[in-house]
Amino acid sequence: MSAIKQELKESPYIHDPDVRLMLRVKNEDEEAFSELMSSYQDRLVGIFTNLLDGKQSAEDLAQEVFLRVYRARHSYEPTAKFSTWLFRIANNVASNIRRKNKNRKEVKLNPKETGSMEIRPEEQIIADKSALMPNRQIANRELQLIVRNALDELGENQQMAVLLNKFEGMNYSEIAECMDLTPSAVKSLLSRAREKLRTILEQYINLV
Repeated sequence: MSAIKQELKESPYIHDPDVRLMLRVKNEDEEAFSELMSSYQDRLVGIFTNLLDGKQSAEDLAQEVFLRVYRARHSYEPTAKFSTWLFRIANNVASNIRRKNKNRKEVKLNPKETGSMEIRPEEQIIADKSALMPNRQIANRELQLIVRNALDELGENQQMAVLLNKFEGMNYSEIAECMDLTPSAVKSLLSRAREKLRTILEQYINLV
């Protein structure tokens, strides 16, 4: 029996197609690695864009995650869904960048002076819902900025938990694995994050 077949036989994650791809990567299959990159590139860029707000190139950080995945291929063991393992690496990369950024003096610019701003996934949801109402376009742009600022008010762990839950569809246990927390801690993080966002945003709901 090949090493891959043996690992799949012993793993409870045998039905995860991305786990199968990663085991092929472990066996030096470059095509499998390309498939994983194609599947997760945009998702990683979206996570980093939201977490770091342009402080570091989201594309470069996504590439750093894939580099770590490739370097770890020989020691890879299917002990979780592939996406859980991948986003745990992403969380570590983001944490490292945040620590570096805290040691640097940053100058915040007025949003009106920064030119056009890329819409985050959260803001795109709002934009999609309002697009059919032309008379609300100005309010819509204002709301995008309000949502961005509200998200920035969340703690770093709260932001990551919200993103993994909202856009990756992860449950408490999966997020806990990604962030090295307990499921109950994740539940508490998300509860506090939702309440904080609700408190910040509720005053604007009737304005649009």
